[in-house]
Amino acid sequence: MEKNLSALGFMSGTSGDGVDTSVISSNGKNSINVKYNRFDPYPKRLRNKIYRVKESISEMQDLLKYSSEIDELESELTDFHIDISMRTSKKVNYDLIGFHGHTIYHNTDEKISKQIGLGINLSKFTNKTVVYNFRQNDINNGGEGAPLSPIYHLALIKSLFSKDRVKIPISILNIGGIANITEIEKDFKISSRDIGPGNCLIDKWIRKNSNKFFDENGNFAEKGKTDKFIFDQYLENYYYSKISTKRSLDTNDFDITFAKGLSLENGTTTITNLTSELLSKKIGVNDIYICGGGRKNKFLINSLKKKISNKIYLIDDLNIDGDFIESQAFAFLAIRSYLGLPISFPSTTNCKAPSLGGTIIKS
Repeated sequence: MEKNLSALGFMSGTSGDGVDTSVISSNGKNSINVKYNRFDPYPKRLRNKIYRVKESISEMQDLLKYSSEIDELESELTDFHIDISMRTSKKVNYDLIGFHGHTIYHNTDEKISKQIGLGINLSKFTNKTVVYNFRQNDINNGGEGAPLSPIYHLALIKSLFSKDRVKIPISILNIGGIANITEIEKDFKISSRDIGPGNCLIDKWIRKNSNKFFDENGNFAEKGKTDKFIFDQYLENYYYSKISTKRSLDTNDFDITFAKGLSLENGTTTITNLTSELLSKKIGVNDIYICGGGRKNKFLINSLKKKISNKIYLIDDLNIDGDFIESQAFAFLAIRSYLGLPISFPSTTNCKAPSLGGTIIKS
């Protein structure tokens, strides 16, 4: 009987609203027991700093240009994660920490994926073994550094399949800032890729044109109308652009200038329908279970349902909290990394061979 390890996983997503934290127990293969989930919102000041730094970095040179601001934010983010670790340890025991950090720049052409977060500091103050810098080995091995959750999606589906709770083939669609899909076939072979914007365009539009951070439930989109000329023009430009062929995407690949001049509601409706249109073009024929924050945008999900014939469910329909799949995934990846098991594969990130995980800082 293989021993299960217990790991805490962090996810600070591109929405920048806060930190998802999960503790799971697993053998790193097919046994998963979720022990604890929590969400801690960033204070408004820290959230705004994340947005400012992220939006100031559009090319590799900006990492050097804004290095002092990045270092300051990295220290604050790490302290925030340390505090969560301490509070979580009072609720549940764990052996390892999987520290994703916060992505501020991801460019597959330049083979750079920059997540800020000081793993050494996190290990020192929590006295726990920390696994971080998950993407670099994959990039060094010819991969795109993302998406990394598919191996967890596979383990989760295997666990559910063994209990007759799902059928395969099946797909998991994660709608975060960027949307990615994991397709699991009948022989449990997996493939994955980023398929377009998730919440990033909608969130940018809402932040720029209102005092809100996102379109809660799709309420603004529900009130507006799609500008067909802008919709059609963006679609045509998108499919002639290099972005449409990338396997891995970053929020910096997308901007909202095309919607300039639209009202808050009409801009939101147009952008939300564009988002669902782009996603619908890259989705296969499997039944789909959706996780991530975007699943709460009812207008977005209904728009997607109208465009594709697949059966679409929320992963919550399986009694799984769809808010915490990514944080659970990084707990799982920490366990696999610690055990010396690969976390990315040619069919998931386009790496040349199965690649080991992140940097391990032992307590």
